[in-house]
Amino acid sequence: MSIKISTKQQVDELTKIIYQYLRLPLSDETIPGSFLEGVLAHVRSGTRLNTYDFVDVISKKEKIGWQVKSTKSSTPVTWKRAKIPNSVELIEKSKKSTEGLQNLGNAIINFCNEHAEQSIKDYGLDEIYYSRLVVFDSGEIKYIERKLCDKKDHRIFRKEDYEWHWSTPKKTVKKEQLPALHGYNKHTNTKEWAWHGLGENQLHFSGESRWWEDKDSLVVNFRNPQSKEKLSLEELIKMLSVI
Repeated sequence: MSIKISTKQQVDELTKIIYQYLRLPLSDETIPGSFLEGVLAHVRSGTRLNTYDFVDVISKKEKIGWQVKSTKSSTPVTWKRAKIPNSVELIEKSKKSTEGLQNLGNAIINFCNEHAEQSIKDYGLDEIYYSRLVVFDSGEIKYIERKLCDKKDHRIFRKEDYEWHWSTPKKTVKKEQLPALHGYNKHTNTKEWAWHGLGENQLHFSGESRWWEDKDSLVVNFRNPQSKEKLSLEELIKMLSVI
């Protein structure tokens, strides 16, 4: 595990801030990604970028960046909006042959890796990490950190690890949903990608759940505050009035 993974002291501070945030009367059971970005930037003495670059937070001193995600466990992770060059032509060919399918899938994987490489170049980074918060309906919260790539090898994903298939369109009461391109991990035979290239280009990555307990990941579990630990609105107003 890289020495640039957050230390126990840093993770303790990060989870403590999140826990206190969840005690507020106006918060719900989800933690906005922007809030996690701000907390991580504070704990790691970094800068929150607030851009559409691959990295959301950087530390110029350590020359590292973080891709930050925070969702409920039931919410699919949108890796990015993947607007693939020549997508119209690639999509058309993907409907005609297995080779066309693989070429479209390869273009998606290359697009993801190149996005990371661009942040490495733009911000002079040595490494990029993943900072992930998962909130479960049970009240459990999981914080994960892991290294994604570095300037020597910017590839997060290997195109040879995946095979691709178009999904069967689903009909709902109101309309027929457009098919999505699904990417399956060849080693586990599980679906890890869903690219909605016929719609808004959202690229969902369910494969990141494998990282939640991976030996190369830092994983910390804690819980949502219980009802008795949460502040009432009156208590919050009283606290703020003496500041």
